[in-house]
Amino acid sequence: MAAPAETEAAEAAELSRVLGRLLPGLEADSKMGRRRALEALQRTLEEVVPPGADPTAFQGPWARLLLPRLLRLLADPAEGCRALAAHLLDLGLRRTARPCDALPRLLPALAARLARPEPARPPPEPCEELRLALVQLLNLAVGLGGAALAPHLDDAVRALRGALLDPFAAVRRESCECASALARATPEHFHMQSESLIGPLMQTISHQHWKVRVAVIEATGTVIQFGNGKSVDDVLSHFAQRLFDDVPQVRQAVTSVVGGWLLSLRDRYSFFHKLIPLLLSSFNDEIPEIRQLATSLWEKIGLQWQEENEADLKDKLDFALAPPPHYPQQESRPGLGCRELVFRNLSKVLPAICRDITDWVVGTRVKSAQLLPVLLLHAEDHTTQHLEIILRTLQQACADEEKAVVSSCMKSAELIGTFVSPEVFLKLILSMLKKAPSSSSLLVLASVIRGCPRDALQPHLKVIAMELAQAHICQASENSLYLEHLLLCVQALVSTCQEDCSAASLQLMEVLLTIIAVSGATGLGDKAQETMNALASVENVPSSQDLYRKHMGPLLEQLTASHSDWTVHSVELLQFSVIVTQSGPAVGEALQHVVPTLRACLQPAKDPHMRLKLFSVLSSVLLRPKDTIDSQGQFHGYLEMVLKDILAPNLQWRAGRTAAAIRTAAVSCLWALTSSDILSATQMQEVREAVMPQVLATLEEDTQTTRLISCRVLNTFLKTAGDTMDPDKLIKIYPELLKRLDDVSNEVRLTAASTLVTWLQCVQSSEGRAYYQSSIQYLYRELLVHLDDPERTIQDAVLEVLKEGSVLFPDLLVRETEAVIHKHRSATYCEQLLQHMQAAAAAQ
Repeated sequence: MAAPAETEAAEAAELSRVLGRLLPGLEADSKMGRRRALEALQRTLEEVVPPGADPTAFQGPWARLLLPRLLRLLADPAEGCRALAAHLLDLGLRRTARPCDALPRLLPALAARLARPEPARPPPEPCEELRLALVQLLNLAVGLGGAALAPHLDDAVRALRGALLDPFAAVRRESCECASALARATPEHFHMQSESLIGPLMQTISHQHWKVRVAVIEATGTVIQFGNGKSVDDVLSHFAQRLFDDVPQVRQAVTSVVGGWLLSLRDRYSFFHKLIPLLLSSFNDEIPEIRQLATSLWEKIGLQWQEENEADLKDKLDFALAPPPHYPQQESRPGLGCRELVFRNLSKVLPAICRDITDWVVGTRVKSAQLLPVLLLHAEDHTTQHLEIILRTLQQACADEEKAVVSSCMKSAELIGTFVSPEVFLKLILSMLKKAPSSSSLLVLASVIRGCPRDALQPHLKVIAMELAQAHICQASENSLYLEHLLLCVQALVSTCQEDCSAASLQLMEVLLTIIAVSGATGLGDKAQETMNALASVENVPSSQDLYRKHMGPLLEQLTASHSDWTVHSVELLQFSVIVTQSGPAVGEALQHVVPTLRACLQPAKDPHMRLKLFSVLSSVLLRPKDTIDSQGQFHGYLEMVLKDILAPNLQWRAGRTAAAIRTAAVSCLWALTSSDILSATQMQEVREAVMPQVLATLEEDTQTTRLISCRVLNTFLKTAGDTMDPDKLIKIYPELLKRLDDVSNEVRLTAASTLVTWLQCVQSSEGRAYYQSSIQYLYRELLVHLDDPERTIQDAVLEVLKEGSVLFPDLLVRETEAVIHKHRSATYCEQLLQHMQAAAAAQ
């Protein structure tokens, strides 16, 4: 029986003989000849050296005969020949016994076909599919060669540098896999060449195909893991950019690689402060799987670091402290190792984050703002030593137009309230507010108050409330956002401190009053009113009106002290208006402040627009006096002041539209007063005597509303006067009313007619009718003229006036009617009048 060595030699000799017949064809001049030879060689190898054949017999012919010729054919002018040569090389490497022996000749040949002579020039191999086949061949050589590749690293890296920048996406992906395999295969030598791959990898990391980006990130992780750790600095910015990638798989790859470095990188302690922010940024990723991956990796990192530094942490492990009180319920407390890692690196991480939160790129600001609360949750009370820079950053970031940035900053501020002593953060925040009040500062203050425990905040409640109530803060701006954030501060105090707010109730009322006053009729005013109701609730009083009653005196004393300087733009004026109109019955208890202030501010010399505003306020309370200004039945004591010092001077005629508007407002107040049921007969007479001349004068106003209201006021005066009115004064009224029958407004004409009916009733009740005869006769004549009015409603109203007046001097009216009946276009009304008088006479 032949020995195995002899058998192998015989098989090798036979294989050499078979191959020897085919090899001359590889040197043929025609490409078709070379291709046929290569195809024949492929068939022979597949038949003679099948996958299960003894590789030892193939080793000699492969190394001596095939390998040199096939490597030369990689540069063949014919693409088909080059492709077959690459395929045969792949086949030969897989079948040979010692593939490592081929590396000294194979790798330089691959580098020659893949490496770019210059960065701007294309690779020597023009065919994309062939370049892919060559990179796959290189990957196979790395896998089979293992540590034997160490002497040939330069050629392998040179080939990969060119392939990593290949225009064909598949080549780049295969190159990334090859780079990872090369790093794992030569761990002891790879660090000398790894840096040269970082540049091409980073040039490819932003490739348009997401699978390429993922492959680059994973390859970079392996290259640095087994290579030079200093390259971390070169890739950090690129990895950070990939955290903004739209494709979740890319972000997941970054998270996985960074977490792997933090666990296994040899120099990881030197890069903790640079890598931790990248991993923690994934805590807020929109994809749950990525968040879970980041959380899982971070827990492992914290436990590993804790075990590695157990001696340093012995006291903290043996005497573990409970979580701080008021710990956020929705958050789970990180482990000791994680907390210590963040705390020890916070001073290095924080400045960069604070800088990025105010970056001009929106995405950067959002990511940085989301990362800050994660860090603060780990830092806990260690936040105190970095508080100044954090608060300054939050103040700037809370003014951001991006809602996501503001939301994350509010969360950070709440955590400050949870972990930092109020004495510390209030000193900084309140000084910021004193220096330059801003909506962002108020938002930060509101957020820290929300996060602060009640028992810790209670000693500082009044200080905060007094500071907010200062004019330079609560009146600093009329901007809706500023007022909204000011309101948030009050809401935070009320919700956090609950019943403790009674100690600062007055100051909180002042702030809420300012918000309601300045915001006007907007939704913000409604929110402020709701907050006032909440304040009343925590103080155990039924409603906000009871709060007004409790603080009415101090509020009005403080406001009215400066009334001499008020203008229409004064915040104090707006606050005064809110108190008077919204305090309900409580205003009736403070007339000693309210009425003198109205008198002082409604003098004719004062700002006209301010007077209009105050007349509107006065009119609103006079419309429901029992529930407001006369709730205590004390208004009668101030009636003379209202009439003589407020209404009468403002009813005097003065030139100008603004003056006319003031007269309209004044007569409206008079109408509200006289139409209410709070005046006795004596008081109504007092009102009538005080303002009757001015009311008669306002009947001539250019403003329709003024004329209409004046007619109504006169009607009320006449109804309440009865037969008590002086005849000389009574007789002066009807001529003015007759003029109003010619008014351009039918509404005014109808009201004037109704008032004439009341005037005639007053004359009927008077004892000396004869005194009025000539006036009544003149009235009859004028009314008969108006009976011919084109408006039917006016005719009907005038007819009613004549019917009412017919009782006084019927004969006289009959004569006047018969004298003009033939002149009337509508004699029917005259006939109706005569019939009415006949019926009245018959009834008597």
